Formats: sequence, structure tokens, C-alpha cells
Amino acid sequence: MDNCIFCKIVNGDIPCYKVYEDAEVLAFLDVSPVTKGHTLVIPKEHFDSLLYCPKDLLGKVMAVAQKIAQASITTLGAKGVNIVNNTNPIAGQTVMHFHVHVIPRYSDDDQLKLEFNKNLENLNLPVIAENLSKKI
Repeated sequence: MDNCIFCKIVNGDIPCYKVYEDAEVLAFLDVSPVTKGHTLVIPKEHFDSLLYCPKDLLGKVMAVAQKIAQASITTLGAKGVNIVNNTNPIAGQTVMHFHVHVIPRYSDDDQLKLEFNKNLENLNLPVIAENLSKKI
């Protein structure tokens, strides 16, 4: 994609701080990090989101994310890691090129909060599960 910033990084038109690269996957430091070592892992081929990335390539992206998470703990001294994907703008995706955030975590007060604390009531879980399972 001509106007995709991540494709421009893959093509070398925009510099980056590479953490990992192979024939299919590139990982580089986020230029707007939320913690030290915040890394983006992308397939080199353009796919708008996780929804369109082939399963084998998706697995390779996640395998690289795992390696970076492990290195964040052993090398950077992180105490934990968040691995996050935002799919579509409603979920926070700002660059429409599939990518995974590897976010090292160092303390409880690092000003980054990822919380799942909303308890939706009156959901018919059996019906939701049945409907989803029909489409998988």
C-alpha cells in the first residue's frame, strides 16, 4: 500500500529501530512508546488487520511477539508483558496494517492501565456461544 506507514518502514522508505527481521516478519520499536521497549510486530506483506492475515503468517507474527516478550523480561528487566492487537478503529487500531504491540511492564504504577472490569448483565451467554460457534 503506497500510503501505509508500516509498508514504508518495510520498504526502507522510513527508518525504524529494528528488533527482529526475517523474510516475512519485522519488529521495531514504537516511536510513541507507552513503556520502555514497546515493540510493534508486523507481517511484511500488507493486511489491513488480523481478520485478513493468513493463519500461518499470523502464527509467525505471534511467535516473534513471544520471543520479544521473553527478551523484554530477560534483557530489559520487565516484570510482565502485554501482547495486544487492536482490530479496526473502534478497538483502537490507528494504522490499518496488521500489527501486534509487545508492551513490557515494569511496575503497577507505570501509568498504563489495561482493565477488563465492566460486567455486562443480562447477556444470554448460551445463545451468544451458539451463534458464534456456528460461524467458526
